[in-house]
Amino acid sequence: MSTPQVPPSQELDFRCTLATRWADEDRVGVLNNAIYLNLMEEARYKYFEARGLIEEEPGFGFLLGTVLIRFLAPGHGPAKVTVEMGTTRIGTRSFTQAYRVLGPDGTPWAEAEATMVWWDPATRSTCAAPQSFLDSVIL
Repeated sequence: MSTPQVPPSQELDFRCTLATRWADEDRVGVLNNAIYLNLMEEARYKYFEARGLIEEEPGFGFLLGTVLIRFLAPGHGPAKVTVEMGTTRIGTRSFTQAYRVLGPDGTPWAEAEATMVWWDPATRSTCAAPQSFLDSVIL
């Protein structure tokens, strides 16, 4: 089994604070595994929003191709969490990002790596990365 390749915190160029809810816990009182995907998605949106890329025309679209999460400590809700992230690889039709979810005391709850594939909804096929993305990303 592979583990996500997540660089040290100082190499991840974006951070945001998000909130979990008490309803995000499962029956054993820990953050449900699916919530981590939601936290990463929300962080990803904020990452692109901070770079002014959400309103791109004719579209700024990609699909989640793969995701690999390693759970490090049980999370809980409600809590303010920090998500650290950065783009770690850019291909011609895909890119990879790394994530680290930190609990309120700074304890890493999870690390993840996700690969997104650029998608053109008009042709329903993969497409090249927008130049605006290539210009805005720090590797």
